[in-house]
Amino acid sequence: MATSVQITPGMRGYGPAEIQCAASLCRPGPTVAPTDTNATVRDLFDRHRELISLPVIDGTRACGLIKRRTFQSEMAKPFRQELHEHKSCVAFMDGQPLIIEAETSIERTAKLVADSHTDALADGFLVVRGNEFLGIGFGLDLMRKVADQQEARNRQIMQSIDYASVIQRAMLQTSQEILKAELPDSAIVWQPRDTVGGDFFQCAKFDHGVFIAMADCTGHGVPGAFMTLISSSWLAQALERDGPADPAQLLGTLNRKIKQSLGQIGSRVVGEQSDDGLDALFMWLNRRDRVVTYAGARMPLHVLPDGAATVITHETDRVGVGYVGTPIDHRWKNRTLTLQQDDLLYATTDGLTDQIGGSRNIGFGKRRLRQWLLDCRDMPAPAQVAAIMQAHAEYQGQHRRRDDVSLICLRVP
Repeated sequence: MATSVQITPGMRGYGPAEIQCAASLCRPGPTVAPTDTNATVRDLFDRHRELISLPVIDGTRACGLIKRRTFQSEMAKPFRQELHEHKSCVAFMDGQPLIIEAETSIERTAKLVADSHTDALADGFLVVRGNEFLGIGFGLDLMRKVADQQEARNRQIMQSIDYASVIQRAMLQTSQEILKAELPDSAIVWQPRDTVGGDFFQCAKFDHGVFIAMADCTGHGVPGAFMTLISSSWLAQALERDGPADPAQLLGTLNRKIKQSLGQIGSRVVGEQSDDGLDALFMWLNRRDRVVTYAGARMPLHVLPDGAATVITHETDRVGVGYVGTPIDHRWKNRTLTLQQDDLLYATTDGLTDQIGGSRNIGFGKRRLRQWLLDCRDMPAPAQVAAIMQAHAEYQGQHRRRDDVSLICLRVP
C-alpha cells in the first residue's frame, strides 16, 4: 500500500540568523499524512526506534502530533489493533500540539515550552513558517541550545569583566605609584571579592604633601565597580578644582555630585532614585609640617604613634556619602593630628573587620585588627599588610569572602 510518508530536511539551507531561533531546532525525520493508517504509524515507530513523535502533515500544513508512548499505549489495549490498524492515524493524534513560528528566538521558545500545558518538553513541538511545516523540535535539543547560548553569554560577560578588572587595576596602580614615591614605607592591599570591586583608593601629589582617599562603595562586583568609577572621577575633578587641603569640603562636593549623578535630586517618581553611595576616609598629609588633616564618612583612621603601646582609633562622621538619607548640604568635619617621624597610619574598609571566621564564626573585628597592627609595627609597611592579610585569610578559613577588602598602611617619613 502506498503511503505519503516524507522525510523533513531539518536545518539544511537555513541562514546564520536562523541559527539562533526555533528553526535551528528542526530535526529531519519522517512525517505522515491524515490519510495514512495506524499500521503505517506502527511500522514507522518499529523501524525508527529513536522516534519520539510523528508529525501529521496535510500537504504542507501541520495538523498534529502522534506521540509514541500514547500511540503504543492505546494500541496495546484489547482489540484496539484489530479495530484501528487500518483506520486514519488521526485517531490517536494530538490535535493541539505546541506550534512555534520558525523565527521565534530560542529564549522565547524556551518560555513557550515551559509555559505550555502540554508535554512539549518530552514529546516535542512543531516548527512552522506561516502555514508551512518545517520540522519537529525536541526539549533536549532546546535545552542544549539554551545552555550553549548561556555559556557563550557568560563567557562574553566574563571576558568583559576581566578586561574591566585590568582597567580598574591600572587606575589603582597609578595611585599606588604616587603613594610609594611620596611615602616610601607604605603599602596598599586591594582585594575585590569578585573580579572587580567596589573599594577604591586614590592618591594625588601636591606641593608639600600627598592626598590619600580610601573608599568603600555600595555593593561589590560590577555594581560596585560602576560606583567606584563615578566616585573616583568626581573626586579627581574636585581635587583639581579645590585642592587637597580641605577633605571635608571634598566629601561634601562628592556627596552633591553623586546625588546628582544617581538622580536623587528633583526626582519625584518612586523607584527612580538609587540609594547608593560610599563610606570614605580622605586625608591630606602635609609632609613639610608632619600634619594630617582628615575627614571621614563612617570610616575611622587608626594611628599608632612611634613608641606607643596602643593603637588609637579616631572615629569620623557617621554619615555616608551620596545616599538618599544624606542631606545634599551636609558638612563633614575636618580633624587635624600632628605627627612624629615613624608614626604609622592605617585605614581599612569594613570588608576586613566584618569577615566571618574563627572557631566562633564571628567577625574579624577591630580589636583583633588593632592587636595585629601592634604585633607588626616594627616591620616595613609591605610586610605588615602581608602579615595581616595572611592572618585574615587563616581566620576566614572555609567561610566565603563576604565583601571587598582594602587596607592601607603608611609610615610618616
